Amino acid sequence: MSTELESTRRALRDAVAQAERAAELARLLDAAQAKLAEAERSVEEARSLAERLSEAEAALEAERAAADKLRKELAEQRFQAEVANWKLSSIKVARWSRLGDAIRTGKSNPVRLAKGLRGAAKPVKRPVAPKRKPIAVSVKAKEERPGAAFQATTSTRTLEGTSFRLKPFRVPTGPNTRPHLTAAVIADPHAEALLRYEWRQTTGFTPRDFARVLPLEVPHLLVVESVTQGPWAEEVTGEPGEGIRALLAWCAERGIRTVFWHTKGDVNAYAATAQLFDHRFTNDLSVPWPRLQFGVQPRVHNPLPLAGGRIDRVLTLDQLLPGHLAYPDVLTSYRWPAAADCPPGTPQWRLAEIAACGTPIGTEPDSRRAHVALRRAYQMGTMTERVDEMLETIGLPSARATLETSVLLPITDPSLTEHGLAQVARQSGVAQVIIIGPPEAELRARDVLPDVEVIHRRPQPSMTAGAMLNAGLDLCEADLVAVMDARDVYGPHYLSDLRRAFLFCTADIVGKAAYYVHLRKPQATLLKQPGAEYAYLPEISGATLLGRRNALREIGFADLSDDWDEVMMRQCRTDGIKVFSADRFGYVRVRDEDRWLLGAAQLVEYGSAEPHALI
Repeated sequence: MSTELESTRRALRDAVAQAERAAELARLLDAAQAKLAEAERSVEEARSLAERLSEAEAALEAERAAADKLRKELAEQRFQAEVANWKLSSIKVARWSRLGDAIRTGKSNPVRLAKGLRGAAKPVKRPVAPKRKPIAVSVKAKEERPGAAFQATTSTRTLEGTSFRLKPFRVPTGPNTRPHLTAAVIADPHAEALLRYEWRQTTGFTPRDFARVLPLEVPHLLVVESVTQGPWAEEVTGEPGEGIRALLAWCAERGIRTVFWHTKGDVNAYAATAQLFDHRFTNDLSVPWPRLQFGVQPRVHNPLPLAGGRIDRVLTLDQLLPGHLAYPDVLTSYRWPAAADCPPGTPQWRLAEIAACGTPIGTEPDSRRAHVALRRAYQMGTMTERVDEMLETIGLPSARATLETSVLLPITDPSLTEHGLAQVARQSGVAQVIIIGPPEAELRARDVLPDVEVIHRRPQPSMTAGAMLNAGLDLCEADLVAVMDARDVYGPHYLSDLRRAFLFCTADIVGKAAYYVHLRKPQATLLKQPGAEYAYLPEISGATLLGRRNALREIGFADLSDDWDEVMMRQCRTDGIKVFSADRFGYVRVRDEDRWLLGAAQLVEYGSAEPHALI
């Protein structure tokens, strides 16, 4: 009996203890549910506040725009009033007006009339015309988003205690390669600089405001780099943040393709986020994703020099890129030294960017080696070509302008036919050759140029060289048109080097103002205008002319046998058409003799010009 009683007591104690634990669990559950409800209310309040903040920002932006518009209208009205007053004052002091006043006031008094006429005859200073004044606009808060301001800010460099003041490289603002395509891009400044000229690019949006910013111009694709700075860095590393999830969901609802580009850092840190994207690319050879390597961006990685030129010193990479320079300042530094001494292990993309800026890499300056390195950097691939590969992979069209070339080859001397055709056959990227020359040139051209469209026209006996070029120009179909002289020598890289200038300059005509000359009779090799490389100049040599077809058709060729190029250059200056002089390599002007050149060019040596020019 006592055993059963004790067992019952233990069972009751256990039941009471379990009931107490259950009550405690119920209390904890109620508390947790209360906290969860409170958290949900807080989230809802935060979401509501964020929406209200976005609405307030939009309203503030609209108010700023309206205020700026009213300010501009008021300034315009004030200016027009000043113009009206100026016109009235000008009329009053005009001689004819003062003569009329003198006659009117002195018609009954001969003395007053004579005095008035003498006064009206004297010159009077006219009032100065008013000028438009800068209109003050509302000042926004300083923009801290990545890529919002992309110009150099540091103009001073220090070497061994000495300060040097640089005129910064001006980063171009356009145009872009594919104006039909819009991309929303989240990237660090380096990658943004590589991509920003490839399409219309939207940047600077944050996890908080993307839903307001992106609808202003709905993108065709979203590109997200493995960023290490800015408001998205925490969103894409480790566990994907709510902001990046919301952005991807927004894109999915609208059928916008999404791309993740791993460029740096441990791929495992970004793997979870990358899996949420439609497509993944990497520049790391050890990661089993499709490749998307860095390429040089011609708009910023090019041999356009700094305004102050280069310093006459070879700099180490640490001296070249001190501290934490913003990327626009890096682009300035690339162009500064006579040469850059880069240590083993320097990333290949860094070497390519330095070489593409025309800076020799090594312990001594060497312009010939620098030119070959620049050519190789572009041959490794530009960012335009990389984006072509990416767009093809994700299924978007990559339509863009080409650099295909039609070549105009007038042959006035049948004995030059073979030589002239051989110069064209050396070139790459030629889509069409228009030959204006003797009948035998057509058959020979089809043998020498089997993979190129050949069009032959026989010139009239009275046709000048300019008339022959005009006749051929009407037959050109490629975007670019090159003029070649059958007397001269053109290296195998001549056209490809010259075409490259259209990737970074804004000229309609490119050629060479600096070039080598070989005079047969004295066996002299000369260098004309050695300082005229990579510059916008008044004129270039007609035998090196490469121009946009439409621009050349507007100007036309003068009906002259000699100096047609000088007439064209004068017309370009009159019409405001830019002309750009590229490098001095790849071309040799060949003549028997030329007294003017002997006095106007620098003597290189007595001997062949080809070892100097054709590299």
